[in-house]
Amino acid sequence: MKTLLYIASILVLTACGRTAVVPTSFSSLEEQADIYPDYRDIVIPPNIAPLNFQLRDSLASDMVVEITSCPAEGTTGKESISLLVAACEEELTLRLDTTEWRNLLTAHRGQSLQVHVYAQHPTGWVRYRSHTLTVAQEDIDAYLSYRLIEPGYEMYRQLGLYQRNLTNWDVHTIYENNRSYKSEDNHCINCHNYQNYSTEKMLFHVRANHGGTILVEGDKARKVQVKDSTILTAGVYPSWHPKHPWVAFSTNKTGQTFHIYGEEKIEVIDEASDLLFYDAEKNEVKHILRTPEYLETFPCWSPDGKTLYFCRAYEPGLVEVPDSLKAPALLQHYDSVYYNLMSIPFDEATRQFGTPRVEIACDSLHKSCTVPRVSPDGRYILYTLGDYGQFHIWHKSSDLWVKDLECDTCYALTEANSPDVDSYHTWSSNGRWIVFSSRRMDGNYTRPFIAYFDRQGKSHKAFCLPQEDPRHNVLLLKSYNVPELTRDAVRVSEPTLRECIYHTDGEQAKYLR
Repeated sequence: MKTLLYIASILVLTACGRTAVVPTSFSSLEEQADIYPDYRDIVIPPNIAPLNFQLRDSLASDMVVEITSCPAEGTTGKESISLLVAACEEELTLRLDTTEWRNLLTAHRGQSLQVHVYAQHPTGWVRYRSHTLTVAQEDIDAYLSYRLIEPGYEMYRQLGLYQRNLTNWDVHTIYENNRSYKSEDNHCINCHNYQNYSTEKMLFHVRANHGGTILVEGDKARKVQVKDSTILTAGVYPSWHPKHPWVAFSTNKTGQTFHIYGEEKIEVIDEASDLLFYDAEKNEVKHILRTPEYLETFPCWSPDGKTLYFCRAYEPGLVEVPDSLKAPALLQHYDSVYYNLMSIPFDEATRQFGTPRVEIACDSLHKSCTVPRVSPDGRYILYTLGDYGQFHIWHKSSDLWVKDLECDTCYALTEANSPDVDSYHTWSSNGRWIVFSSRRMDGNYTRPFIAYFDRQGKSHKAFCLPQEDPRHNVLLLKSYNVPELTRDAVRVSEPTLRECIYHTDGEQAKYLR
């Protein structure tokens, strides 16, 4: 109780040099406030940065926000305690003090809070119907890595890998490529991945000039070339083995095409794809699966390292088709290419793989599955399900689904999904949070969304990654791509990575036949 009283006494915040005061006279409205981003009635981590927002009300000239405790069950509501009062800044934006917000959430871990929004209308103050913030018991991993990319498709310039501290506003640049176009330096960076939610071991790819796979251990980096005449296009989608310095890669020969009309803008197809096993310590690579009639992609290890999950489409007609005609052949029926969820057992002692088996026969439903991710406790497989293909980051039909391995059931995460794209995803290390890419804000740019996944296997309403300026997602003309959670910050410096990328050729991996 002392903590509550202390917080209640200090959390009267100011903005633009004025003290926030709750209006004593107001009219109550039935509807909730239209706020951007939508942070109404959600479950939040106790260590998340402030949920700053903008009020969208053309009649309002001022705004005051009050956060109170929730009244005890069965009471009238008069017993709630005012914990925080804050005034708005320009353009009806609310920016909360990070320290005060953290103290508030810490004191109310596992409890619910009520948010009251007051707006100054020409006829006087109004108060919208309150919304709830439920503070979960479990933290979210503090760091989120992602790529920022312009949806221009034709150039690689101005790409970057970044890491955001989710508890505040700090953003660290992991690596940025060339900011201006130079043909001799033009390169793409993609597919960053970590081992066991730690930055001790990570990797990402460099494509085009200065190409290779960048392996990071602590604060050191080296470049390798995972190539062979039998490998389609080096490593692509990666997954670190949870216990050993081994990586499962897909190797994909992909191409992109553009829709002339309709909501879908772009289509990316696999002309061919296989699975690779790479030993980062020995710099050796071999095929896991190399089957011309199947397209295999998106490998993912189970937490115990004994099973590799992946996605596979059956395309027997490609076997006899010349390489130059495979893309046109697939484009003839691009919307009926279906990927199933597969698994294959793995023996750590012998480093041998068993026989693949179907986990979810999506093709029988005329659906397609991509990006399987296993929960840290090994019980759930989180995946994206769409109408067809494997480029769900642009497919409006894509939604998040899980398979409960204990009950052998599959279901959609309805509470977290939206009518627009919901795709590439990552678990938190405690299995209680999911971060994924969604285009629900404007239909064009992906933004990271966070959803609580409770112990009963139910998802909750997702909310957008908080920003210091809530208008950030309106002004940023880039997409967040491949969100990945880690417990710790990346230690390797950008100059170290730049030296490795620009000035080393990369050691050629030995292919094991």
